[in-house]
Amino acid sequence: MTKQGLTILERPVYGVAEAAGLLGLRTDRARAWLDGYERQGSRYPPVIRIEPTSDDIVTWGEFVELGYLREYRRKGVPLQRLRPVIDELRRALGTPYPLAVAQPFVVGKELVLELQERNEIPEAIAIVIRSGQQILLAEDALRFTRKVEFEPPEDGAVQRLRPAGQASPVVIDPLVRFGRPSAHGVATERLWELFDAGESLEEISSGYELPDDVVRAAIAYEEQWRSLAA
Repeated sequence: MTKQGLTILERPVYGVAEAAGLLGLRTDRARAWLDGYERQGSRYPPVIRIEPTSDDIVTWGEFVELGYLREYRRKGVPLQRLRPVIDELRRALGTPYPLAVAQPFVVGKELVLELQERNEIPEAIAIVIRSGQQILLAEDALRFTRKVEFEPPEDGAVQRLRPAGQASPVVIDPLVRFGRPSAHGVATERLWELFDAGESLEEISSGYELPDDVVRAAIAYEEQWRSLAA
């Protein structure tokens, strides 16, 4: 639970545009996944929210699920096709954020496969796949799990994201720096701004008492993120 009495997944963290920017998504796509959309007179339901709310505030659970769907954004299959599976996972797991908890990716793969098959989910957007006698995470789902850390004992909610991968010190944590990317508690944006203003890596490291490799990774993350956002 957070200090406000909310679970970490219920914690409001971003506006829609900011959430989209952090994930490298177009704002309109993030809104469509959150609240659905209308096209040629047909209404398509949300993928993430149970009902459309048009609320500009994104919770941590919604942000994590946007991050999951981001891995599938170029598959060419409408992600609304996942809605029935997500709805059934909500009921089975007792959470409005079934893609922001560990169960579907760790101990609940059999259930996910059953729901996928029942709802005829295309392989391109599958969460799990069958490989011989094993049930494995699909490539995109596996890539997602490599960017997240679950609450201890590592079977709970997503506690933080590591947008540059597990080897990077850069994290997005709703309880640190108001959810802005940080490295060892220092906002990556601040480290990049100092570097961009002409300070050397060694000067920044000394000023914040951070290892050089941490500052280097933070700056590299910001530069990559900014190049994608440009």
